[in-house]
Amino acid sequence: MVARRIALVFAAAALALGQSLAVGVGVGAADSGNYTIQASQRVGTAHPSKTWPNVDYGTSSVEIPNHQPNSKTIRHTYAAGTPTVGVTGIASGQVAGFSGFAGLTHKDQRNAGTGSYANTQFTLEPPDQGLCVGNGQVLEGVNNAFQVFNTSGTPLTAPTAYSEFFGFAPEIIRTNPLVFGDFVSDPRCYFDPDTQRWFMTELQISTDPTTGNVKAPTNLVVAVSASSDASSTWTVYEIPTTDDGSGGTQTHSGCPCFGDQPLVGADANGFYVETGEYALSTSAFNGAQVYAFSKVGLELGTNTSAVHINAGPFTEPAFGAPAFDLQPATSPNGGYQTASNGTEYFLSSLDLGAGPALGTRASQLGLWRLTNTASLASGSPNLTLSFTAVDSETYSQPPNATQKKGPLYLGAIVKSPEGLVSANEDRLQQVVFADGKLWSAIETAVKQPNGATLSGIAWFVVNPSNGTVSHQGYLATAGQNLLFPSIGVTGSGKAVMAFSLVGPDFFPSAAYTILDPATGPGAIHIAAVGLFPDDGFTQYPKVGGGSGVGRWGDYSAAVADTSGNVWMANEFIHDLLPPARTLFANWATFISKVPAS
Repeated sequence: MVARRIALVFAAAALALGQSLAVGVGVGAADSGNYTIQASQRVGTAHPSKTWPNVDYGTSSVEIPNHQPNSKTIRHTYAAGTPTVGVTGIASGQVAGFSGFAGLTHKDQRNAGTGSYANTQFTLEPPDQGLCVGNGQVLEGVNNAFQVFNTSGTPLTAPTAYSEFFGFAPEIIRTNPLVFGDFVSDPRCYFDPDTQRWFMTELQISTDPTTGNVKAPTNLVVAVSASSDASSTWTVYEIPTTDDGSGGTQTHSGCPCFGDQPLVGADANGFYVETGEYALSTSAFNGAQVYAFSKVGLELGTNTSAVHINAGPFTEPAFGAPAFDLQPATSPNGGYQTASNGTEYFLSSLDLGAGPALGTRASQLGLWRLTNTASLASGSPNLTLSFTAVDSETYSQPPNATQKKGPLYLGAIVKSPEGLVSANEDRLQQVVFADGKLWSAIETAVKQPNGATLSGIAWFVVNPSNGTVSHQGYLATAGQNLLFPSIGVTGSGKAVMAFSLVGPDFFPSAAYTILDPATGPGAIHIAAVGLFPDDGFTQYPKVGGGSGVGRWGDYSAAVADTSGNVWMANEFIHDLLPPARTLFANWATFISKVPAS
């Protein structure tokens, strides 16, 4: 969520978003509509690879946020009702053939931008990671920047500012007075194995150039590559998400609004984006919004209209709340569902509670089917979205995580100890349709045999043909916390789950496990060992706006390539001191690969 991303330099009105609740059923024709994307057919190009200079970041008090997010991220869970689980050991080495390389760091993200975009990036926590792989290339997007590598880790582009790439106004011009531009956030990317094209998405919110306060219009931005080369040119589309009747949009309660955390998926016929709609002025939540595009139409520029389905108003007596975070499925090798003239699947969490205030937990998942997707190629698409509640194991809001104590830089300056690491919430992370099943995972509170309640992982394999869970289980390790899982699955059903490992014995580290649905997860392997504590500005209230709970990644990423390798991108802490870090943050990311067996 935008509210979960804290920008040290974003002196804007609070995006104090409430929790997202669940879940709607049955969307009729009156509740969906076609409108033309406001696409200028702009061309975006990633910047050639180069060495970036060090930049003076500045510490002006006007760059300090005057708010904290009002969301599940700062809440904890009661131990009552939390599942008691066994623990899995941590291996000393890697699986055979494992390899990896350094991804984007906070310094890369902060320094991205050339020309008039130089020194205009926000200082951001946490890093939300998009990852896609194809044609011998790896694309990683983090917050407001992205970079393209080859599969050996050699950069093919420099870290590229999304604002510059999309043609938006620079986020902040550090003059006196400051000038604010468009806010962009929450990247996702996808490589289509059928057409060998790349997709990237971000959200955009306009701001007042003087105050930085958010305002209309807002947009979902979709970029599609012109070829199989991610380092070349792209076509950029804007889809209005204001939903106040302007720009051909629907008129929803409390809007103007924005589309939070775009989630992406695809089948043979379409490219799909789901957002959570929030009012700009009141933070009221209107529910899930699904945007369906003709995949080839976007790639060729011949059919650039979106079917907008508002799942927000629909409730079901057993749930009684709007749907949120319908994670669309991707497929690793084109193994799509062709039934019902093309079907795109989504999964969602059905935890309706607000953390400890209600002490809630859930034991069902939402299975969504968007059918007749082949009609997206026509001039009058006719889609149907339906919902099924699927019984599952219990999951609940995870607690924040302790981290290993160690030397500090920013903490030493402000004379504060390291804080907790945020575990956020129990929303599903990524969905993969492979081997006829839907694979996903979620953060959850788990009670370990010694009685400690920590953050662990619940994983699920759902059979969409009959709406049942075929396999499920938990992953936890003794005395430590596991955060933000993502599962990459090959076409044959080989699964690797990536996540963060942090606890009293571990600095924040990137980790993974091989997941066999029949026997469960294997040993935990550490892909990139954390070397220091999380030491960013969100750890420290004295820096201004820091909550005392370090903002960690809202999501990680894992994806299979067409050769059957699983690629992962995770956050970890590598450096302590400048110039490797910035004054305000020290997160880094690691990109790794588990080869086909």
